[in-house]
Amino acid sequence: MKRSLAVIFTLASGLVLSAAAQTSPSSAVSSGPAKVAVIEFQAAVAQTNEFQRNMADLQKKYAPKREQLKTMADEIDSLEKALQAQGDKLTPAEQASKAKTIDDKKKQAQRFQEDAQNDLQGEMQETFSGVATKVFDVITAYSQLQGFTLVLDRTQNQQQAPVVLYASDNTDITKAIIDAYNLKSGVPAPPPAQPAAAAPKPAAKPPATAH
Repeated sequence: MKRSLAVIFTLASGLVLSAAAQTSPSSAVSSGPAKVAVIEFQAAVAQTNEFQRNMADLQKKYAPKREQLKTMADEIDSLEKALQAQGDKLTPAEQASKAKTIDDKKKQAQRFQEDAQNDLQGEMQETFSGVATKVFDVITAYSQLQGFTLVLDRTQNQQQAPVVLYASDNTDITKAIIDAYNLKSGVPAPPPAQPAAAAPKPAAKPPATAH
């Protein structure tokens, strides 16, 4: 899942940045010294409150399909164990029939999983692209306000993006963009994850009495 999400981030951010480069008006070249900033674009999008909220909603939406897939897997496992336990008591025809039933259910589960995965990845890409486009607008406004002449994406991906060999901390505007976007969107931060409840300690044994 993490690898799929990384691929979606890469594809979606590449599309957003490419479209923005084609539609953004070119600015006049400044006669003063260049003022450069760097940003981890994918991280900036992924860490916004809006994106995290939307992803949590997606996880809830697909929870029933995950449960359905688990039910299918449990059924297949039960049928396989039953076939193994009854193998020597069944006729060859009965064994073949039960094996075919198991094989058909495996194929059905695989198709179900692939369809659900494709649907989820499509919605994840749409979610990322929707927020990424608005994050890019915030980057543009922030950069103009701060007087940056160039902003480089330092995200490590498969695109032919500029490679940042060195950048001091005060040139990285990732955190500033996340804060600016959260303020503009008005989406509150997601609640912190609840820590797992500590296991109860076993009751102490009473001291043994001397006889």
